[in-house]
Amino acid sequence: MDVIERLIADAEADPDVHGVVLTGSWARGLATAHSDYDVTVVVASTALERWRRIRTARLDQAAVTAEQFADTSVHWQRYAYRGARILLDRLGGGVAELVAKQSIPTEREAAGWSRDFLDAYVNQLYRAVKSRRDGSPAAARLDEIESVQWLLATVFALHGRLRPYNRYLAWELATYPLPEPWTAALAPEHVADRVLTLFPEVAELARRRGHGAVLDGWGGDIALILDAAR
Repeated sequence: MDVIERLIADAEADPDVHGVVLTGSWARGLATAHSDYDVTVVVASTALERWRRIRTARLDQAAVTAEQFADTSVHWQRYAYRGARILLDRLGGGVAELVAKQSIPTEREAAGWSRDFLDAYVNQLYRAVKSRRDGSPAAARLDEIESVQWLLATVFALHGRLRPYNRYLAWELATYPLPEPWTAALAPEHVADRVLTLFPEVAELARRRGHGAVLDGWGGDIALILDAAR
């Protein structure tokens, strides 16, 4: 019996298991010979010890209660549930709702992230532009590379979405395309070379989404970045 089949059989035999969620490469159809199964088991609090954390070459298992699963405060782990597969749901669709809560930001969350990420993106680009202006192209390139994370986070947040892990960026864009021109612009094979040239379009999108105040707060520095982006 395969490791995931054994896990599901054990879960179905345990009345304290409320659900089983498959994430990672296996859930997204991207598994390779080296991929393990990433599984979240939703259990009653009394079963947490019984379903303790397991990490092997074939299985990465984490156990949480429904209350713990409902906590969306840890931003970095939320994308893990994008495209997740529900293997068991004894909560009448409640496990699926918890997965959706993790993987789909609220409008308020997306708006707040958009402001924060946009500000970080501008800050990093400003550093890059200054470094290049002052004769430090190597430092400028490092700043541009560092700004990629903020570009991605900003554009996805402006569209009400979580930034994908780099490993799944191509999958995300193919499975859930963004409006043009963003799907092509953010392609992983090109995006690292476009962090500066994409800024005018990001700025325009941000203003349409009501975040002009973030850009205006940078005063004349925005003009410096726009000039460099041309």
